[in-house]
Amino acid sequence: MLYDKRAVFIVVKIRKCGIIGLGFVGSSIAFSLMQAGLFSEMVLIDANGQKAIGEAMDLSHGLSYAKPAKIYAGTYADLTDCSLIIITAGANQAPGETRLDLVAKNAKILKSIIPQITEYNRECILLIVSNPVDILTYVALKLSGFPANRVIGSGTVLDTGRLKYLIGDHLQVDSRNVHSFVIGEHGDSELPVWSSANVSGIDLVDFCKDCGKCENMSTMNALFEDVRSSAYKIIEYKKATYYGIAMATLKIAECIMRDEKSVLPVSALAEGHYGLHDICLSLPAVIGINGIERVLDIPLDEKESANLNKSAETLRNILSQIEL
Repeated sequence: MLYDKRAVFIVVKIRKCGIIGLGFVGSSIAFSLMQAGLFSEMVLIDANGQKAIGEAMDLSHGLSYAKPAKIYAGTYADLTDCSLIIITAGANQAPGETRLDLVAKNAKILKSIIPQITEYNRECILLIVSNPVDILTYVALKLSGFPANRVIGSGTVLDTGRLKYLIGDHLQVDSRNVHSFVIGEHGDSELPVWSSANVSGIDLVDFCKDCGKCENMSTMNALFEDVRSSAYKIIEYKKATYYGIAMATLKIAECIMRDEKSVLPVSALAEGHYGLHDICLSLPAVIGINGIERVLDIPLDEKESANLNKSAETLRNILSQIEL
């Protein structure tokens, strides 16, 4: 257990975080975390040491207008007492390339990173953001030897946020009042859970009928297709996506550090959920100070269950090609 409210001794500094990988995603996450004032100490690590130094300097120069914090470029030894370590290191997704196309390159990078972390810190929570996130979450879990609750992938938290935004925009309601999940692979085989989707308790199908903007779910399905293809479009337009995932990562970090017990669709180890075993994929989970407090089996209809199994099979086929 990372942290027990009944314990007198804490083995990590609860407000110390490490970020490994300072590309667009890692640096955007660092900026988001700094602005939120969530951590009092942040260690930045990158294969390019000068990049980490530059990012630390740039962020630190804004601290006069933010919450007090110590932000610095460091080494793996500086991760010793971090409570949370965020991994974004890896090759970028190129135009026309799927997240799964990245697997060989980024699995190799992760294999070099995890042993360096565990040499100095075996009590932290690992938050994997690199793609393909479900595959790499599983790799990190196996390589680290950490309990499953302390290895979390950013999963479909961003995809869910995208869907909530598009639905809210279409229906002209606050997206925070839209309740729906995207689950499965963070990628082409992901699926929306329409069967339990609602707007402040009103079934989404009924809400759509009342608002008069669409007669059936075809419009909602079109919005989901926009979600599934949005990363490709953003990469085509601006070469990379980073602001959205930075905000999604911040939300996960907040849930952990503030022990919020919020439900987020993170990439987690399936241990019998929906009949799935020994695979990491996005499922709604309660997130708190110990990481994944529990994975929830939300109701799925027959089609959703079949699509979730197909998504898991897609990931399992990729995993079979990786040596751990």
